[in-house]
Amino acid sequence: MGQCCSKTTVAGDNDGSDETHHRKPPVVPAGDTPVNSYTGSPWQIRWPEGVGSPAGTPRRMFKWPFPPPSPAKPIMSAIRKRREKKSPAAKVEEVMPLDKNFGFATNFRAKYELGKEIGKGHFGHTCRAKCKKGALKNQLVAVKIIPKAKMTTAISIEDVRREVKLLKSLSGNQHMVQFYDAFEDDQNVYIVMELCEGGELLDRILSRGGRYNENDAKSIVMQILRVASFTHLQGVVHRDLKPENFLFSTTDEDSLMKVIDFGLSDFVRTDQRLNDIVGSAYYVAPEVLHRSYNVEADMWSIGVIVYILLCGSRPFFARTESGIFRSVVKAEPNFIGTPWPSVSPEAKDFVKRLLNKDHRKRMTSSQALTHPWLRDEKYDVPLDILVYKLVKSYVRATPLRRAALKALSKALSDDELVYLSAQFNLLEPKDGCVSLDNFKMALVKHSTVAMKESRVFDILDKMKPLSYTQMTFEEFTAAAISPHQLEALEGWETMANTAFQYFELEGNRVISVDALAQEMNVGESSHSILKDWIRSSDGKLNFLGYTKFLHGLSTRSSNTRHQQ
Repeated sequence: MGQCCSKTTVAGDNDGSDETHHRKPPVVPAGDTPVNSYTGSPWQIRWPEGVGSPAGTPRRMFKWPFPPPSPAKPIMSAIRKRREKKSPAAKVEEVMPLDKNFGFATNFRAKYELGKEIGKGHFGHTCRAKCKKGALKNQLVAVKIIPKAKMTTAISIEDVRREVKLLKSLSGNQHMVQFYDAFEDDQNVYIVMELCEGGELLDRILSRGGRYNENDAKSIVMQILRVASFTHLQGVVHRDLKPENFLFSTTDEDSLMKVIDFGLSDFVRTDQRLNDIVGSAYYVAPEVLHRSYNVEADMWSIGVIVYILLCGSRPFFARTESGIFRSVVKAEPNFIGTPWPSVSPEAKDFVKRLLNKDHRKRMTSSQALTHPWLRDEKYDVPLDILVYKLVKSYVRATPLRRAALKALSKALSDDELVYLSAQFNLLEPKDGCVSLDNFKMALVKHSTVAMKESRVFDILDKMKPLSYTQMTFEEFTAAAISPHQLEALEGWETMANTAFQYFELEGNRVISVDALAQEMNVGESSHSILKDWIRSSDGKLNFLGYTKFLHGLSTRSSNTRHQQ
């Protein structure tokens, strides 16, 4: 049955906001401790000889066994207790009891009649219920019940408060589970939501023998991307996207799919990097394990889901949590074994651009919806918050960097221009130009309470140079492109060479090592590297210098060093 509940949380936090439905528990980096007899995957497949599979294929029609707790939990618990003993705040908390009053309505029993349990988790459970009066009279709903006894810290209480706030502010989207109301009594918090009775996406994958064909997978992927684009524009990162957290509204084959379980979700500012490790091991992004991430982490999780949809195997697999984490950070997905040879090149490219370990090179949800693999589908391209981030950097950049980006924009392929044209049109240009007012009104048009909570509008303050000028489409393409993302394309070297030719004609100029260091905002220790970027013949940037100038010192070295 459908249910609205969470399966994971940060180990060590007795978080009352998360529930499970017989799935794998939350993850925290741990040692190489085997998880008893639990293999982590019931999906096994025979791979071609000589090809090592990082995962198995879901061929068997049964659910995962419920595993024992993470071996890291006792360690983390001991460390936390030790810190709390030293913390004056912890001593105050021992004296002052936790306030577990949320201000929710207290008449739940008067309005709803609880039915059977449809999901059970670490900190609560989900039940079917029938509304007895009001606007939802006689309607069946799902009720997530979180015992207050499980809320043992101020953080866990705040997590419940935040989950309700998120559900309430985001529930207008058709691919979001709809929030109805929240109640409480002395024992529990009750979150009343839409009942989805079509089952989990994971169940449908298994019912199809382990994977979807490409055409059917496209419909699923588009729904996932649309909800991701909506939440990311609002400044919300889900942090636990996986097949178990997508439910179908009905049992119909073409039923709408809805995302559930916002127990691990959080508001995140456009310039903020989160550092807490949460999520599910098989779907966690590399930057989450490195404790520095934003909404791009959700795109990695979507990449894992699409990989599973197309081939039936997980791209990263091991028998311990630490082994899974090593695989996520170091291993590459297998695109050689069956059925990948029969999968279209566009579909493989789509997955690879989501499973890029460098989050800067990963596609956003809006970009993914304009990828050639999905381009024939009928849909409206959503507004992309990445455009705001890139334009903000462009209008505050030096003249030399703007010239470099303009040269790069002239070398773009038609595929890249499809996305940029869609984004430009969403800003509703006047006389072929956009200004700061266009960017502001586009955000206002899509604004929710969540957008205000995550302070998305703050980015407009850093785009103020647009108040005094207008931007044509030609300049917009230069401002809204990401050299990091373009570098991930197969044709990057050709594109970069073409862009450098434009740069030579219109933007390249004589520059000293000191001036280049200032442009790059680096110190004297980098001067020895920067010398290789400047031609000795005329003192201008060479090809290597141009590409490195676009990317910065942190990107990988170019394989081609053109000294011209």
